[in-house]
Amino acid sequence: MEEVDNPKSDIKNLRTAVVGVGSLGQHHARNYAELAREGAGTFVGVCDVDEKQARAIAEKNGCAHFTDWRELLDKTDAVSIVTPTETHAEIACAFLERGVDVLVEKPIARTLEETDRMIAAAQATGAKLMVGHLERFNPAMVALRPHVNNPLYFEIHRVSPFPNRSLDVDVVLDVMIHDLDAIQWLVGENVAVSEIRAVGIPVISDKVDAANARIEFENGAVANITASRIGTEKIRKTRFYQTNSYVVLDYATKFASLTSLAPNALHPLLGISINRLEIDDVEPLRAELVAFLGCIERDDAPPINAHDGRRALALALGVLDRIEKHRNRLNV
Repeated sequence: MEEVDNPKSDIKNLRTAVVGVGSLGQHHARNYAELAREGAGTFVGVCDVDEKQARAIAEKNGCAHFTDWRELLDKTDAVSIVTPTETHAEIACAFLERGVDVLVEKPIARTLEETDRMIAAAQATGAKLMVGHLERFNPAMVALRPHVNNPLYFEIHRVSPFPNRSLDVDVVLDVMIHDLDAIQWLVGENVAVSEIRAVGIPVISDKVDAANARIEFENGAVANITASRIGTEKIRKTRFYQTNSYVVLDYATKFASLTSLAPNALHPLLGISINRLEIDDVEPLRAELVAFLGCIERDDAPPINAHDGRRALALALGVLDRIEKHRNRLNV
């Protein structure tokens, strides 16, 4: 990747950093360090409230470490924020107000009000605000996206063993939000949600650990989504039907296929074809960070902007509202 050079900015050698280097943030650091070694700017440092963790990740990646993110405000031009959700708005707004471009992990914030503050901060300075809905960069999704046309019915399962992480949010905001973002993207950004039905219960934590949502869109498309973080295996599968084809997408194995009927087949059983899509097996997070740096370089809109993040959050909060109403009936 060439050195980042934004023609509308004085920045000639983009300085990057990561705030929050836990289970996911450390991989942001690794990728930024690798990109810097390839000439994509300078990786300044990492920050974490756990000084031992910050130091360890910094040593791995040849950069400085900090325990207070405020020390990075004047040292970086672009930053990944990979901290607990409740801190996103405060940290992101501080950087955006300095004109620093921000990639914030999903969910964008806890509330729509916090999200709107972040959007306003970005608009005030012209800084870019991108949201880390990583599954859009999964090689299987990248290969599939050009083949999607008018999806009508989704069946989605996202199941994990209990993670002992991200327990500050419910399973809806932790993992289901990936699929809430994806279905809105695939159905169409201008197609509104018409109805939400959802159930969910706490099983191990005091948050919702397992949930199911039925999302109906104004154009008639329907999605059934199951998300759980108390499974015995890891499942990341999406299946959907669209005009003339059946689609299978497996994020975990990076597999995508389309099954369709040949238009001139004399009999349906003679005309079924399965097209397994070829993928470019790039690490999704690397692809995401390259896209983030690329939009800065070209002065383009981020590929997943704050309004995308807001839309996904709004739908997730709608699901949680329906779950809460159902839990009140169950008295759990």
